[in-house]
Amino acid sequence: MRTMTCEQLGGPCQETLRGETADDVIKAQNQHLKDAVKAGDTAHEQAHNEMKARWRHPKQSMDWYTSTKKEFAEIPAD
Repeated sequence: MRTMTCEQLGGPCQETLRGETADDVIKAQNQHLKDAVKAGDTAHEQAHNEMKARWRHPKQSMDWYTSTKKEFAEIPAD
């Protein structure tokens, strides 16, 4: 397991997100952003909108995805 924060993934807070793979952590971040916005947390709205928009631009999304996977791989396992 490895841990990244919401902030490391482009969000505004220090919520920790854990997973075996970068994809697990990315999915946890997506859910965290959705839940935060649904609960009325306006601080997470921009990151949530950026997450949704990211997938409309394949080149940018792949750059972000590749960078995130690299950062995840550099984190020591728990």
